[in-house]
Amino acid sequence: MTSLTTSLRLLTSALAMSFATVPAWTQEAPPVSALTLELNGAQPSDKGCRLTFLVNNNLGADLSKAAFEIALFNEAGVVDRLTVLDFKDLPAGKTKVTRFDLAGTDCAKVSRVLINSATECAGTGIEPNACMRKLKTDTKTGIVFGV
Repeated sequence: MTSLTTSLRLLTSALAMSFATVPAWTQEAPPVSALTLELNGAQPSDKGCRLTFLVNNNLGADLSKAAFEIALFNEAGVVDRLTVLDFKDLPAGKTKVTRFDLAGTDCAKVSRVLINSATECAGTGIEPNACMRKLKTDTKTGIVFGV
């Protein structure tokens, strides 16, 4: 083996190692397209039960209208009520807090909140099914929440 061949092999190895250590910040992951809905609170109100939601629209476009049909389950796990929650407009990249007072509902008896469907999902460049297909849920309460 000649010294030139050895030098070329060393250079090739050094180059390969330097490319393997490219910083992670140069390999950016694409942003996650999602509509995040968090059940942030459930407190008794003078009308019944007040549900507080934290909503973040990361769909990449403004929603001019977003509404969801939800099912409320009682402590026995039986559907007690179906209702529609209208979140109205949700600007892209914005986090919004929205409250809904559910008349005649006792928060202590709500065991689960199920998102049954999106009754409205509209915005420029938004597919009508995007609100359900890209929905991510979370809860900060003792109530089971999701789809």
